[in-house]
Amino acid sequence: MNIGFIGTGNIGAPIAGQLLKAGHQLVVHDVRRANAEKLLAAGAEWVDTPTAVAAECDAVATCLPGPKEMEAVCLGPAGLVANLKPGALYIDHTTNAPSLVRHVHALLAEKHVAMLDAPVSGGMEGAQTRDLLVMAGGDDAAFARARPLLDAIAKRVIHTGAIGTGSIAKIMHNCASFTLDMLIAECWTTGVKAGIDAATIVRVFNEAALGQMMSLKVRLPATYLRGDFAPRFSLALAKKDLGLAMDLARETKTPMRLAALCDQELTEAMARGWAGRDASIALTLQEERAQAEVRLPRDAV
Repeated sequence: MNIGFIGTGNIGAPIAGQLLKAGHQLVVHDVRRANAEKLLAAGAEWVDTPTAVAAECDAVATCLPGPKEMEAVCLGPAGLVANLKPGALYIDHTTNAPSLVRHVHALLAEKHVAMLDAPVSGGMEGAQTRDLLVMAGGDDAAFARARPLLDAIAKRVIHTGAIGTGSIAKIMHNCASFTLDMLIAECWTTGVKAGIDAATIVRVFNEAALGQMMSLKVRLPATYLRGDFAPRFSLALAKKDLGLAMDLARETKTPMRLAALCDQELTEAMARGWAGRDASIALTLQEERAQAEVRLPRDAV
């Protein structure tokens, strides 16, 4: 298949390289031709504009820094929306705004062009080794058509639902990841100030429940995500442990702003009379504010 690829930066270039390795003919474009030199040496064809990419290819992928760049490539008289041929397939790997993805999708649908939003997780190293997760949003037919291309660039592919849901999954995952980094930094700095060696506390975090992903893989699926708050680790015990951490922060004069917010949530949950229930019941306070309940089907893993 003759595939167009726009955006050959740190992640886009190795993703495009995986398509070449899979035997596809590749037409590439980037704002800096130097970014594509390795791809050109491996057999890709260079074109100067997104218009030329659209003219030559039945499937086009973009991997761009963000919404502004994707909008510039897609909209306007020289963009993909105006120039993709009816029957073409467009895959956007950009970490993007769901509203923009849906807008572009609606415009392309009028031209009978299929679209997926398919951001990836795994970073530059994952792109180089194909150790990526693709989160693909779009209708079933578009996903089935794109699946061989997605499998060529990633070891793991999830169809997340309708158009825009790939972007929702990616940005919410990254939000959680960055916020967790900040919280871990709070705990590590407090621990080091209190007297533990940095290498030791990092090792503990890796080998204990957090590093083993017990919350995501075992505890929350068995409790919160089922709406089952029979105590596995009670709210009262969680509040006690968090209180000890906050005491240590005060003793060492270490700010722990995110932990303080968590402490406030557990205090409110205790005030509801939930002390003897599983600690994860405190997460339902956010559900109340968001007016959105998060539960897994009974047969889900």
